[in-house]
Amino acid sequence: MTEGIEALFLETRNWGRTAGFLQGLGFELEFETDHGSGLFRNGGGPYVFLVEVPEDSEPDLRVALKVADADAFRPGPGVEVVAPFEDTHYGTREMTVRDPDGRVWSLQAPAEK
Repeated sequence: MTEGIEALFLETRNWGRTAGFLQGLGFELEFETDHGSGLFRNGGGPYVFLVEVPEDSEPDLRVALKVADADAFRPGPGVEVVAPFEDTHYGTREMTVRDPDGRVWSLQAPAEK
């Protein structure tokens, strides 16, 4: 069972402008990488992970839903699993699924201890 929105993964063609936009909305930069990406938080709500993409790419937005336990989670009928839960480099486990309209969603669970 999912527990609500964990994060938004937001792509942009201009890191600086979009980072400024998020900060103008009250988000604070928690960390920035050396390759045009970083994590923003605003209180206890979902975080925004911002990543810059090349000019010839169409920026995308992906929703990540929170899952309490990756090992116990079982997707129901009608959920196409694109990639099973895998450890991420940012300390979570993530699964990718596709909805009936072809949109890709992420499911995030705490990393295994």
